[in-house]
Amino acid sequence: MARSGKTTITRARRGVRDAEASRAAILQAALDEFSSVGYDGARVDRIAAEAGLSKPLLYDYFGDKDELYKAALREAYVQIRAGEEKLALDALSPEEAVAALVMFTMTHFRTRPWFITMLNTENLRHGSSVSAIGDRREIQSKLLVKLSDVLERGWEDGVFKRRAKPLEVYIMIASLCYFPVSNRFTLAEVFGFDTSEQGLNAHARRATEAVVGWLRQKGEEA
Repeated sequence: MARSGKTTITRARRGVRDAEASRAAILQAALDEFSSVGYDGARVDRIAAEAGLSKPLLYDYFGDKDELYKAALREAYVQIRAGEEKLALDALSPEEAVAALVMFTMTHFRTRPWFITMLNTENLRHGSSVSAIGDRREIQSKLLVKLSDVLERGWEDGVFKRRAKPLEVYIMIASLCYFPVSNRFTLAEVFGFDTSEQGLNAHARRATEAVVGWLRQKGEEA
């Protein structure tokens, strides 16, 4: 009897792992598909084939195409939030913390170009799907709390002369890292911009200098 019980538990755990693996495979395939051809061009059968699963099974997990797109969009946010959570900004000096955040943002955008494409697609849809995501705890950035501490430490140490808000700095960093990745093909063709890992990392260092330089300047408080 004991052996039978252990076997049942083992099979149950394997079933959970298999379900989690299948769900992850579907989400990644969906991210690739939606970011490559947009919402209208995406096909559920291609997503199922890429995930190595049947189309009916995909529908069992996520329902229709719209729900699958919403789940993929949520996953895009979840992944960057998970990366942000791992940043040990409190162990760094204020300037080092800003540099680490800029490099993380650039690296995430560069290595996961589907993230930017998904955001572009969703903005073309006027945020209709992201606004329908019910539980937003996993897609809202907790990084702003950490960044607030970094800015406060920089202010108290006299390193930063500007009383900047965390969201202002976050948007500045995201903007500086976003453009060279979202427009990498035209920048490379028209201006010869180096969109390799080395080129984008060099841009991230310049972006760090820009953000830190701005924080060092005394500015008017909002």
